[in-house]
Amino acid sequence: MTAPERVKQSSESSTWLVLPSEAYRQAVDQADLAISITDAKANILFANEAFSRVTGYSREEIVGKNEAVLSNHTTPAATYQAMWKELAAQRPWSGKLLNRRKDGDIYLAELNISPVVDSSGKTTHYLGMHRDVTELHRLERVVRNQKQLIESVVDAAPIAFALLDPTGRVVLDNQEYKKLVTDLRVKEPAHTLLDSLAPDWREALAEDPGQCTFVNREARIDRPAGRARWLSVTSSVIDIQSDCADSYFCAAGQPGLLLAMADITNLRDEQERTRAAVLQAVLAEEERTAAIREGLSAAIFRLEEPMNVMASALSVLQRRDPAAASVLQQALTGSREHLESLRQVIPPRAQEIVVSVNLNEILRDVLEVSTPRLLGAGITVDWQPAATLPTILGRPLQLRMLFKALMDNAIEAMNVKGWKRRELTLTSVVEHDRIVIIVADSGPGIPEDWRHKAFEPFFTAKGGSGRHIGTGLSRVQQVVADHGGIIDLDESPSGGCAAIVEFRLDGDPI
Repeated sequence: MTAPERVKQSSESSTWLVLPSEAYRQAVDQADLAISITDAKANILFANEAFSRVTGYSREEIVGKNEAVLSNHTTPAATYQAMWKELAAQRPWSGKLLNRRKDGDIYLAELNISPVVDSSGKTTHYLGMHRDVTELHRLERVVRNQKQLIESVVDAAPIAFALLDPTGRVVLDNQEYKKLVTDLRVKEPAHTLLDSLAPDWREALAEDPGQCTFVNREARIDRPAGRARWLSVTSSVIDIQSDCADSYFCAAGQPGLLLAMADITNLRDEQERTRAAVLQAVLAEEERTAAIREGLSAAIFRLEEPMNVMASALSVLQRRDPAAASVLQQALTGSREHLESLRQVIPPRAQEIVVSVNLNEILRDVLEVSTPRLLGAGITVDWQPAATLPTILGRPLQLRMLFKALMDNAIEAMNVKGWKRRELTLTSVVEHDRIVIIVADSGPGIPEDWRHKAFEPFFTAKGGSGRHIGTGLSRVQQVVADHGGIIDLDESPSGGCAAIVEFRLDGDPI
């Protein structure tokens, strides 16, 4: 530099200081970055000490030689062509070249070359700055290889993984998790599972992530088509380091939630098959007992009708013929004693403890048990469950008997000679604070003016008579009421009957 440069001292002052050219020369020479100045043909005119350290050439050895002496001749020709194209257009160029030191060692150089243009607009020199990035390149490759290795291992794992950031967004997953998205037809299976296993996880993740941790909790996800999926889920909190610049001096990261989801469907299916066999026997026994109870109750009900007539006749006969009335009174008293004895032999209802119940599981059990009857009647089933259902407090056996009775009624309604459309729709859904179960058939349905009578004891719509021996839907209504729910009958979309059962999530009566 032939002329001294002037530097403004401050923005508030108009005083300028003169910086000697020697200061510029020393600054460039002592810079830790390798700097060289060449002529327009890339012949080296100046090289600083850092340049000598990087290349191994002393200043005396390198000045006067072309920059090409550093090339290892393995850099693609296209890279040089792109470089000279930019420089010819008087634009700076940045890139990487494979160079060779004086001792023959190869290193990767990261270059920044700027054209120096004179007042006439002609390129007179090139200012080059480069540094050895061989070690940085090696570390980048090591990190990349480790990343690919980890991703390959995670993707090959038979367990689905998902990492959620503090806002609940899935920021990392693997192939098994992507399969869950397709298989379950939900946008984020992680959210569906957490909603089922830890309903307040969103608030807890933001305030106290430790509340979201658990080990091997099982979740059932029901699908409209296909069998239910069972997943064993483990949740743990990990530290996620931010990649933002303002977090550079901050050692603490943000909590993330790592979910590991193992498919245990096959294991559960084996258990379910064993349980289904036992359940079928239990339901059959309960149905037999209920039939005995219902038959005896119906018999007592029928016997009480003539006895009530006899009691009315007795009050009249006592005034006209006291002797005959006495004989009738003895007969009536004996009959009532016999009826009371008959009541004593009616099998009592089984006493069940109240436990947490998943109604989807109850409905699945009923479908399993009813499959032979459904196939025998040629009925197709449209199973439309909610993917996950909150549990409610209830008595499992009673609930199974409840929905089996509704399903049996639907099967019986459609299983008539000549009836072609035989479809049963079973739906479960969560609506606000309630779980709604709908059992709908495509049978002949129930006239609207009979629907309020359907829950009366000994009512039936069969044959149009409106009466039969038995308790009908009154037993179903009693079970629903015992669980604080309500049941209603409506017309199904196919014109048949739809039984709608509702239970509150908090267990309070509706």
